[in-house]
Amino acid sequence: MEELQKRDLAHIWHPCSQMKDYEELKPIVIKRGKGAYLYDINGKAYLDAVSSWWVNLFGHSNKRINNAIKAQIEKLEHVIFANFTHEPAIELAERIVKITPEGLNKVFFSDNGSSAVEVALKMSFQYHQQSGGRNRTKFACLSNAYHGETLGALSVGDLDLYSRVFKPILLDTIRVEGPDCYRCRYGRRNKSCNAECFEYMERTIEENHEVLCGVIIEPLIQCAAGMKIYPPIYLKKLRQLCDKYDIHLIADEIAVGFGRTGKMFACEHAGISPDIMCLSKGLTAGYLPLALTLTTNKIYSAFYSDYTELKAFMHSHSYTGNPISCAVACESLNIFEDEDILKKNQQKSEYIWKKVSKIAHNHPFVGDYRQLGMVGAIELVEDKENKKGFDWKRRVGYQIYKIGLGNGIIIRPLGNVIYFMPPYVVRYEDIDFMIEATFKSINSYFQIDF
Repeated sequence: MEELQKRDLAHIWHPCSQMKDYEELKPIVIKRGKGAYLYDINGKAYLDAVSSWWVNLFGHSNKRINNAIKAQIEKLEHVIFANFTHEPAIELAERIVKITPEGLNKVFFSDNGSSAVEVALKMSFQYHQQSGGRNRTKFACLSNAYHGETLGALSVGDLDLYSRVFKPILLDTIRVEGPDCYRCRYGRRNKSCNAECFEYMERTIEENHEVLCGVIIEPLIQCAAGMKIYPPIYLKKLRQLCDKYDIHLIADEIAVGFGRTGKMFACEHAGISPDIMCLSKGLTAGYLPLALTLTTNKIYSAFYSDYTELKAFMHSHSYTGNPISCAVACESLNIFEDEDILKKNQQKSEYIWKKVSKIAHNHPFVGDYRQLGMVGAIELVEDKENKKGFDWKRRVGYQIYKIGLGNGIIIRPLGNVIYFMPPYVVRYEDIDFMIEATFKSINSYFQIDF
């Protein structure tokens, strides 16, 4: 372990890290994975309670997906996607169109979530430029939004941790105060919520609709902000307002798609269809890079032309539509169908809710436990009555994460929020361990016996 850690730190710059932290907590060298567990070079097991950054759906080293890769790699590993195509991409596009919300009939391929968002922004902007909306040059996003870390994606995000240093070179974006159900200023938490907070979005769009190309959102869960969950009615109101002003509704389902919220896609909870939808992460069940940007025939048609004028969408990636990635995505969809995953997830979700909420309700440092489908979030606070969080400099979540590693669980935090987003293959005994190990780690940090 020590030798491999030394070799790693000699050359590798890890993401989302202050590398000085690695002086104390060196990178854990993972040797193999199976099911919901990862095993380090010394054989120690870790329950992957965060699905390796929210991507792993059906467990590590899944036999069905392994076999799909083996079968495809013997046929075709890659081919240029301009003027060429292949069966896995065709099958995937057909199947995705069938299961996503109605009206999303065209599929544009890329290779990661941030790229899918870049595609969506460029597509929306160019559409308006070619459809008489020359003044439409801006996008609106919610406060605390996260849509990726390329420059365009950062521009429509609102988390300083990622974007602060780059602000001088980012796009000028209109930010709107978003929902915060835990600290609802309307006092609607757990009551009859009509998304009164939508008034900020309504006012912003009414004042700026002439310059807006679109509004981009994370449907129902603002993940990187701390798994902030808001009600479906917000999406319904937004769909109506975007229709009124001919503004594109862009749904970033990169983290919440493919069953995470209890439905295949989060927009289904509200019964709406966006104009553009971004997909990645769970698309390939955590195996390979792949992303999709889906859109409508109306948007697609604005780019369809001969060469009397250049209307083509000039965006490409070298690995666009990679056949192996597409084959994996198709097999992932097979698993959803063959193994009735959504129904099983519902049962596991209810089990997690009952067990965690019972503990969290009386815990002295748990201000809120919120959950939607297979996403659960424990928000730790210093003062429960006033919902006052801990100073970020204490790095409470990070300290608990480190303790958790010692207890055999990966619960990488979001500030003061510890969250669960396990692979769908997680067993009930694994769920028991996940909850027990998490609260053991929390209690150890606070030095309490609860």
